[in-house]
Amino acid sequence: MTSKSSAPRRILVVGPSWVGDMVMAQSLFMALKAQNPAVIIDVLASSWSRPLLARMPQVSQAIDLPFAHGELGLRRRYALGRELRNKHYDQTILLPNSFKSALVPWFARIPMRTGWRGEMRSWILNDSRVLAPTQLPLMVQRFLALALPASAELPAALPDPIPVPQLQSDPDQVLAAMRAFELARSPSVLALCPGAEFGDAKQWPAAHYAAVASAHLDAGGQVWLFGSAKDREVTEDIVAQVAGPLRHGCHNLAGRTSLAQAIDLLSVADAVVSNDSGLMHIAAALHRPVVAVYGSTSPEFTPPLTDRVELLSTDIECRPCFQRTCPLGHKRCLTELSPARVIGALQRLSHPLIATRTS
Repeated sequence: MTSKSSAPRRILVVGPSWVGDMVMAQSLFMALKAQNPAVIIDVLASSWSRPLLARMPQVSQAIDLPFAHGELGLRRRYALGRELRNKHYDQTILLPNSFKSALVPWFARIPMRTGWRGEMRSWILNDSRVLAPTQLPLMVQRFLALALPASAELPAALPDPIPVPQLQSDPDQVLAAMRAFELARSPSVLALCPGAEFGDAKQWPAAHYAAVASAHLDAGGQVWLFGSAKDREVTEDIVAQVAGPLRHGCHNLAGRTSLAQAIDLLSVADAVVSNDSGLMHIAAALHRPVVAVYGSTSPEFTPPLTDRVELLSTDIECRPCFQRTCPLGHKRCLTELSPARVIGALQRLSHPLIATRTS
């Protein structure tokens, strides 16, 4: 039997609650593997994250955190913690800053519990760090810092360059998803992601998306629209604003795909236009050319981690306001960001049909 002293180091990472944040967490997993290739990394997170984690080869196991958003569920957290004791983790790294996120690792008696100080949880964490936001302006930097000893000099000790998320898609799963929705990779695929979980102050107007879609369709391409069931209304609006003869080239997938299928289908897109959203981060981690449209938010904290991206915004004086809905009611930060700018960005990213037929 392998002794505890010779067994690989085991780390339980408590994952974040948002799609984009979970994508960026892969940078942490990559850094941990770079430090110790034999390390075993398990991730405790909501079940929705399984398709993402399954595409991160650094993750050994995804463990479901079966609680609704905001639910304390103290007895169930205690039971889960007791269940995890037999995995004998050496360390837990907590990416959320909440008190609740620290309870399961504490109940699991994990000897080293690492996280940023917050929500009066310092007595639970025995490796509680004090965050200096100006030292670590990016969320991914804050994740990466937790892979380092508490004594590390930040930000100098961070990996340079930052490990870039790299989601892996399986060709058989991609083919299965395409067959399920009767899709083909030719002609050229422009993916549109017009939703935003945060609120409509992040959503570029449907008419602008329709203009970009029409340009691509007129050039002979096809358009795939992605999103959740809540985004179905806006994707239908976009399709309705495309001229009738071109509309047959639109494939409205919003609310029809699972997250796993959306990831696999995005992996074969020739280019992606997206609001600041989880799908934007997924497309970046799949290394698709991405045009990211910013309204009320800013890329200064959570930019897509790829060099195949153009970040577009307006210089209107009231942005970024970081509000869910426009407090002034005009959404000029988005309405004044023209389709021509997005088409120009697609041209610079060498998107073939947009580049050759609209220049």
